[in-house]
Amino acid sequence: MRAVIDTNSLLSLVRYYLPFDKKGVLFQFIKSKIDNGDIIIIDKVLEECTYFSKGLILKKLPYLTDKSFLKAAKVPYKTDSLFVPNTKQFFHLLDNVFVNSPIKKKLTKEEFEVQKHLFIESADMKQVILALNLKKKGEHIFIVTEETESSNDNKLFKKIPAICIELEIATMTLPELIEKYDGIDIDFL
Repeated sequence: MRAVIDTNSLLSLVRYYLPFDKKGVLFQFIKSKIDNGDIIIIDKVLEECTYFSKGLILKKLPYLTDKSFLKAAKVPYKTDSLFVPNTKQFFHLLDNVFVNSPIKKKLTKEEFEVQKHLFIESADMKQVILALNLKKKGEHIFIVTEETESSNDNKLFKKIPAICIELEIATMTLPELIEKYDGIDIDFL
């Protein structure tokens, strides 16, 4: 079981969980899961971590800036050469299913194409494309996100969970991820 984790989940980890992790059990556990490849952090997410909440994630998870740790753990996962496994089907879904139609209707074809390209290059879509590739290889993969499938804030494209439902990629929240792993005994007292 491998998880691709998004920036908001890492932010939730450092804001809402680690302050109560007095013995550092969760901190070390997450570090070990990143180190052994069970938790995947892509390059786009690591880049977002530098400016989300003034770099709070990198301050609270200093191993994500430790060059020797990053090299040994092969973090971040490079996404620049990722391709969608079934390009024709994926782009059909992107143009017709993953899009918020009322917002799309307000754009010219050229504006839509620019926005689509930006979305494909975003951290969200790179995570989805990575998950599709790992799933195609037969891996049990899911995306960890704090987003919900509803309410896309009037954005052009739907959120990760809604896209993943269509692509049959499992998603879960950070608490569900922590619960999923056996062998972690966290005491928040």
